Amino acid sequence: MGVVLTDRGSRYAVSGAEVTSRQQIDAVLAALKSDRAYAKATHNTWAAQLPTGGLKADDGESGAGMVILRMMEREGLRDHVIIVTRWYGNKKLGGDRFRRVQDAVRAYLGAGGQHPA
Repeated sequence: MGVVLTDRGSRYAVSGAEVTSRQQIDAVLAALKSDRAYAKATHNTWAAQLPTGGLKADDGESGAGMVILRMMEREGLRDHVIIVTRWYGNKKLGGDRFRRVQDAVRAYLGAGGQHPA
């Protein structure tokens, strides 16, 4: 999707894909990070709902993976991974960082990234 929002210099992007295994998640992350801009991002936080349950990774953005996972659970989004990428803008956002993660996930879901099972 590219950059979907900015806040005090930080930029956020969101992407995702259908997945059914941890290996597929790793492949999606590797493909994303093959783009140099994403490889150099401060955080590539993600969550996934697999047939075996939910997985998440904060990638240094403590608590952000759970925010994504809870939103996916509420939407009933299964067999999918959502990745929120942040490029830090040298200003701390405090709790607003969670709102920006939520905004990015909402943008993804609203753009048709949602494929409920």
